[in-house]
Amino acid sequence: MPGWELFDENEKRHIDEVMETGVLMRYGFDGARRDRWKARELEHAVQKKTGAAHVLMVADGTAALTTTLAALGVGAGDEVIIQPFTFVATFESIMAAGATPVFAEIDDTLCLSPESVLEAITPRTKVVMPVHMCGAASRLDDLAAICREKNLYLVEDACQAFGASYKGAAVGTIGDAGCYSFDFNKIVTCGEGGAVVTNSREIYERADMYHDHGHDHTKGDRGAEGHLFCGYNYRISELHAAIGLAQIAKLENFLERQRANKRAFKEALSAIPDIRFRTLADPDGDSATFVSFFAPDEASARRAARALKESGTEGTFHWYDNNWHYIRNWEHFKGRKFAAPVSSDILNGMPDYSKRVFKSDEIVSRTISITIRLGWTAEEAITRAERAAIAVKKSI
Repeated sequence: MPGWELFDENEKRHIDEVMETGVLMRYGFDGARRDRWKARELEHAVQKKTGAAHVLMVADGTAALTTTLAALGVGAGDEVIIQPFTFVATFESIMAAGATPVFAEIDDTLCLSPESVLEAITPRTKVVMPVHMCGAASRLDDLAAICREKNLYLVEDACQAFGASYKGAAVGTIGDAGCYSFDFNKIVTCGEGGAVVTNSREIYERADMYHDHGHDHTKGDRGAEGHLFCGYNYRISELHAAIGLAQIAKLENFLERQRANKRAFKEALSAIPDIRFRTLADPDGDSATFVSFFAPDEASARRAARALKESGTEGTFHWYDNNWHYIRNWEHFKGRKFAAPVSSDILNGMPDYSKRVFKSDEIVSRTISITIRLGWTAEEAITRAERAAIAVKKSI
């Protein structure tokens, strides 16, 4: 999965071009930078790949989520509906905005269940934020229809799914805004980086100002134009953008390799009658970063995960026990262990999640995902897939 598996001279060339100027910041220093604008170039490249009208590069995926919510005016008194199977940054960004995260459920796509969203909507709901988990799209048609009917924003957390699509459109471009991550372990990496994409000029302009202390970059001299509102420093550096420029040029090759390697795993695992693969809302748009399947029950999932690791199958996840990606083990969140006092408006709006039983438990407790690597040859993928299939078959 991670793009760093295929680093080459192109990343070094782009980095060297930045180092030759000594300008590591994306704004200003026009004379010294020799007309080299890596962050700006990467925004254009992301725009070309996704078809989004507007792209803003930021420091990381969390910054993209936080910036997007701020651009939409999300804050105190608002609720944002998310799923309990996601990375912790999803709920962190909502709380950073001063809003309340509200958890709905997932379905067998491993993404947000539209039916559970309808049950979670209250008069305070402002945003529905599906997460395209493990590189594949949510049921976006259904979610978009709900948001239109209820007059809610649809924000796509596509931080795990750059390169994926839904019915021909890049994930992230279907809602009011979308967020990507280009961190070290993503299919396209900047080391650290993220992006906000939107087809709304207004959302883009507000996000652009917010991510750089409220500066209006349309007025020329950054800092001389005044500040329209408060913001933060969520800028990407030229060095990180330089790496991303080299990486994004390889995206089609990355997707081709991943999809071929994933096919090898699905073919091998398909011979096991007791497992069922994750449902894909759009199989053709899957970025193929993981192969995910359901064991018959939690006990057999645990046995299979253990057998896979013992067989040397790297990147095996039984998500039910994962500290980062499922609410069951978010003791810091459920126990309300925050570094600084949190607004009573947020806390009063949150149920006691330490006592809530999620329907998603039944799905996640049976789910196993295996990371698909870019660096495997076709022969290595087949060998690894066959070995994994043997381990799973013996354990279930």
